Amino acid sequence: MRRVVVTGYGAVSPCGLTAADSWSALREGRSGIAPITLFDASEFTTRFAGECKGFVPENYLPKRDVRTMDRFIHLALACALETVTSAGLREDGDEAFKQRVGTLIGNGIGGLAYLEAMSTVIREKGPSRITPYFIPGTIGNLAPGQISMRFGLKGTSYTTTSACTSGAHAIGDAFRAIARGELDGCVAGGTEAAVTPLSIGGFNAMRALSKRNDAPAEASRPWDKDRDGFVCAEGAGMLFLEEREHALQRGATIHAEVLGYGSSADAHHITSPAPEHEGAQRAMEAALRDARLNPSQIDYLNAHGTSTPIGDALELVAVGKTFGDHARSGLWVSSTKSISGHMLGAAGGFESVVAVLALRDGVAPPTINLHTPDEAVHGFDLVPHTARERKLKYVLSNSFGFGGTNGSLIFGKV
Repeated sequence: MRRVVVTGYGAVSPCGLTAADSWSALREGRSGIAPITLFDASEFTTRFAGECKGFVPENYLPKRDVRTMDRFIHLALACALETVTSAGLREDGDEAFKQRVGTLIGNGIGGLAYLEAMSTVIREKGPSRITPYFIPGTIGNLAPGQISMRFGLKGTSYTTTSACTSGAHAIGDAFRAIARGELDGCVAGGTEAAVTPLSIGGFNAMRALSKRNDAPAEASRPWDKDRDGFVCAEGAGMLFLEEREHALQRGATIHAEVLGYGSSADAHHITSPAPEHEGAQRAMEAALRDARLNPSQIDYLNAHGTSTPIGDALELVAVGKTFGDHARSGLWVSSTKSISGHMLGAAGGFESVVAVLALRDGVAPPTINLHTPDEAVHGFDLVPHTARERKLKYVLSNSFGFGGTNGSLIFGKV
């Protein structure tokens, strides 16, 4: 099997419109959560979210093209531009290489805002007024499709749709494709733009969202006794993965190595994790086997940690079973969703970027808003309130989703 490295990355998030700005906010514990401005949320139970504030799609693609696609594709194209640029790839670059570069971009929901808008059009103006761009502007695979066309990437192109594990699965699939020799490179990650009336209303109907409208920045509080649900967010996060020898030959900067990937299904419930989150445990154990690492070698774990009453506690149970004594005697665990909110299908991509930057800088970003830890936290070091520095060699990132889908990725320092 061939070695796979990270030579580029990008991010658009509630914390910043670039990877650098997002990372600075995470290190400083500056929340990206604020009242919703993308639509009038005054009648909703939850009136705040993580929006990519100041994002202007016309800065990344021609104005005439903006109206032909949903916001999740806008975010994907902006993120891909940063990713490809940081990897040092030129638009007029090696054509033979481009034929072996894939685009695998996870997305949980697709073009929900565009769907809502066209629903209004057909109801108020009739079917003849539906734009011909509606379908290609809405379906999930047009995020990787538009990226592949924009940069001339002709390797395999598809979207993974597995709820909040979508981005992690896309990176895992890309890792395996390059390791097996099916691709030489890949833009991989996730994108999501689900801060819309139907999304917020739907999650409210499930009683899944925090209702802390009086203090949005304090609403996402993984493992805190007072947590009352997750905070919906939008954004995108991507890596450029590349076969190691090819990266060395072209003189690319190698930021990290992808070492392991594990996935599993709970086969239990549409929203609740399996007892003791045993599916998460199996995903982490599979990633460790794939990386040929012992649990004690992992220095930092970026948890799924969404700020839900059941999920947070059970994830720590699974971490405890996977890592044994090391879980409480050397492993740092934190949830950056406390700062960014939950980007759903983009979360695994964004948090993989976080894992790479944590390795690069030797910094574990904090879990903010952890004022009164619940009983499940006993003995775990959740890096509360303030980022912490030390040499990091191996980092694991977790992503879990509705339907009992689980994914774990391990990155190593080079």
